[in-house]
Amino acid sequence: MRNSSIFLSLFEKSVIENILGLHFTDNNKVQLLESGRETFQKILDSVSSAREIIGIEFYIFKDDDTGKKLAELLKEKARQGVRVYLLYDHFGSFLTARSFWSDLKKAGVKIRVSHPFKWSALRGYIYRNHQKLLVIDGEKAFTGGFNIADEYHGYFKKRKTLWRDTGIYLEGPIASTLLNIFRKSWTTWKGEKISWDIEYETLDHGVPVIPIFANSGRARRKMRRLLIYSIKNAKESIFLTTAYFIPSKRILRALIHAAKRGVTLRLLLPGKSDVMPVLYAGQSYYTKLLKAGIEIYSYQGVVLHAKTTVFDGCWSIIGSANLDFQSLRRNEESNVGILDRDFSRQMVELFQKDVRNSLRIDAESWVKRPFYQKILEKLCSLVMKKL
Repeated sequence: MRNSSIFLSLFEKSVIENILGLHFTDNNKVQLLESGRETFQKILDSVSSAREIIGIEFYIFKDDDTGKKLAELLKEKARQGVRVYLLYDHFGSFLTARSFWSDLKKAGVKIRVSHPFKWSALRGYIYRNHQKLLVIDGEKAFTGGFNIADEYHGYFKKRKTLWRDTGIYLEGPIASTLLNIFRKSWTTWKGEKISWDIEYETLDHGVPVIPIFANSGRARRKMRRLLIYSIKNAKESIFLTTAYFIPSKRILRALIHAAKRGVTLRLLLPGKSDVMPVLYAGQSYYTKLLKAGIEIYSYQGVVLHAKTTVFDGCWSIIGSANLDFQSLRRNEESNVGILDRDFSRQMVELFQKDVRNSLRIDAESWVKRPFYQKILEKLCSLVMKKL
């Protein structure tokens, strides 16, 4: 295992573990996945190599070219005798045809749905399983911001631009831990008991990883506590990327205090969004953030959908959770934390690359933005707080 003493003074394993009530899993291989094509090629190759079990859990699983390609491979593996378990969210995959799911079932793929719509419990439909997780044989795993859809993978012959998202590939004992988490989620939605007896290869040198999954109100509180702890304990820098930015008062205050005590704080946020009211609501906070000295970058050209943060170049969080009310208070989310300088350096390099494709928001110019935009921001902010 790597010597991590150089950064334990900033972020200690024991403190993070106490907040989450979990332990880091050491000796893992991690690979940062920047490109949608790279991500999905790695997914397809890994699924093809599955021998025993595949657990797949996604908020959105479309029946477009990408969804069909993965579905055909899952059906093939099921016919080969691999146990395939697929869990999708009802709201996220609402437009996916029923025939798509029935064809998978006929091929032997086990399917469950999370948060199904019920007329008797309409309010419950605001809760979503926003997790993105794929585990293969308890040896390999994927998570990140991406869903199973063309906008994350590629439109093939269609002339459309891919969204900018980030994923991570994990190999080693952490995959077994994530398979256990999937098994609990599967059981929650009335799936049959999943059992396995798989030995994973232990790496001589690897990276410590801790799961940051929010599958309950209590787990969401722990996730929020960890985020606040990480912001408050940063001494040098915070590089934060999120697709949907509507911070709570507590998080907003923590970010501003961090900037005022001298932390270099850069926010990478979308220039355009698939949910425009959320974009406008988030922009209502820009003036206060800019006055505190926080740098804000607006990603240009395509939709930014990634959710990553790097603290002091040593502690990184990557996954599905956005910095908004829906993710932090209602959703089930999947993230991993990685305490490793080499991996964090890759994260910082990717952040800087994204910044080069972004427009920095200038405080003086921002104040002079059109009056109608200020009204939109105010209205959208009020609406989002009421939802």
